[in-house]
Amino acid sequence: MTSSATSPPIPGLAPFASLSWSIPGLKEDPTMCIRCRSAQLLCGKPVCPILLKYRAFERTLPMVGSAELEGTSPPGLFVGRFGYPKVAVGPLLSPEHGSTELMDTPEEWVGRSVAEVVGFRTGLVRGTTRVRVTDAERPIPMLEDLQLLGIAAESVESEARFRRPPRGHLALSDSSPPFGPSAPIEKFRLDVRRVDPHLDRLTSDTDANARVAVSELYDRGVRVSRIQRAFSVGTLGRHGRRRLVPTRWSITAVDDLLSKRNLDEVRQLPELAEVLVYQLTALDNRWLLVFLPGPYRYESIEAWYPNTLWNPDPQNIVMMGDHEGFDGRTTYASIGGCYYAARLATSEALLTMGRQAGVVVLREVHPGEILPLGVWNVREHVRAALHGRPERLAGLPELDAKIRATFAIPLERWRRSSAVLHEARTQRKLDDWLTAGAAG
Repeated sequence: MTSSATSPPIPGLAPFASLSWSIPGLKEDPTMCIRCRSAQLLCGKPVCPILLKYRAFERTLPMVGSAELEGTSPPGLFVGRFGYPKVAVGPLLSPEHGSTELMDTPEEWVGRSVAEVVGFRTGLVRGTTRVRVTDAERPIPMLEDLQLLGIAAESVESEARFRRPPRGHLALSDSSPPFGPSAPIEKFRLDVRRVDPHLDRLTSDTDANARVAVSELYDRGVRVSRIQRAFSVGTLGRHGRRRLVPTRWSITAVDDLLSKRNLDEVRQLPELAEVLVYQLTALDNRWLLVFLPGPYRYESIEAWYPNTLWNPDPQNIVMMGDHEGFDGRTTYASIGGCYYAARLATSEALLTMGRQAGVVVLREVHPGEILPLGVWNVREHVRAALHGRPERLAGLPELDAKIRATFAIPLERWRRSSAVLHEARTQRKLDDWLTAGAAG
């Protein structure tokens, strides 16, 4: 369904006639947007997603009305996954000059509104060219420039010529942040004045495998989003093994690698001896992060309200989660990248505490979540919550009361959905029996 099918043009938005949208429920009722025209919000969202996207494009598209663009890259790039192993790759460019780093730095987006984040991303124009993922080893000149862009330390002045003027199909994913208009790119020039020395060194080290390179960069304080970018464009890993990695895969791969690395240390730590909870409300998501006494185990549960992004059902709440025990998991989590993003954030908190513990991430998603913004939303908001002061609880009865007070969903539904909370209530440790016996 394209915007041209949704009634007469909205005044002032004529330049955006080529934009296309994906609206929950539209397939089942293709007349919904025509009947609504944002006045009745029939899709169930509190703000019309179409108008929100239009307004975000409003600043950008008039600035890229030709097939040539001069501006800056944050720096940023995107590697697609369709057609793998031959994928579309290209830079993310802003028509603006000066520092645009914020537009591709999700670590700085906590506290921003949905409209602000979408504005950052739709302000970036994507150029595309198709290459094989194995070309990372022997890159063509344009891919070589993209690899240099992938290790840049600051915004990069750039020029691009496209085969046609960029058109605005907003790319939305629950894994990677959205981005704006795109077009095949013919020529690309950039002026990289400074590269990140840590990324540069690991790019030159063709003996270090990707796992070692990612861990070393993380230890040296390189932002996770920057590591993911370098990983994606094929600048990390051993000679002969380097590959382009689609952006959405690289994000989850880095979260997974780093959290596993952290948890190898966490499993050697003393056990937490109390119940700690952290909470946060952001972007109409309610978070409660629970740390339980005992050995490491982990669980992440999401509850989507009716008419939220991934639950178009008008009446029923949908809950879904995954968990792992002390030894971790060997299969991919059904809730996707959000599982690994939260696991990275909570593993960092355990290392800071100097304790291992049972961890339960509870997330209640309310209808204000109108667009998929990427798993940064989970990683960075869980991190933000864990930077706050925890509430110390006396035991499981107090935890039950806390869950009731935090969420609108009844406690019993959370209990039924949670393997880790169920285990905490039903399994007694050997120490408990010994203590009870000594007391008797």
